[in-house]
Amino acid sequence: FTETTSKAIEVIGGAAKGKAIIIMNPAEPPLIMRDTVFVLSEAADQAQIEASIEEMAAAVQAYVPGYRLKQKVQFDVIPEDAPLNIPGHGRFSGLKTSVFLEVEGAAHYLPAYAGNLDIMTSAALATAERMAQSMLNA
Repeated sequence: FTETTSKAIEVIGGAAKGKAIIIMNPAEPPLIMRDTVFVLSEAADQAQIEASIEEMAAAVQAYVPGYRLKQKVQFDVIPEDAPLNIPGHGRFSGLKTSVFLEVEGAAHYLPAYAGNLDIMTSAALATAERMAQSMLNA
């Protein structure tokens, strides 16, 4: 999971460096899947970034209804006179964007807390539907 996701962040997302960390929580009852995404980038239009994230969340909700932003997108400006030191990359100044997500499963065949499995099966179904439609249109 962590290696594949890290590579996808780089190859598909275009990041210079991607990193994924999984945290297993043995809580009973089980907790709903939550994800936190941090992005370091050059200074950019925060309203445009927020709108893009909200648009993508809505697109994912079309096939995974339990996918949602847990709270508003957060921004931190990292000034040039107080840069972050990122091991292996050096000093960074710019914009840190934080996105907090929650994925609640539909609970058709899997429990509602299994959002990680629900999002994969929903994505696979959406992909199969697109492939079938493409074959019909050919």
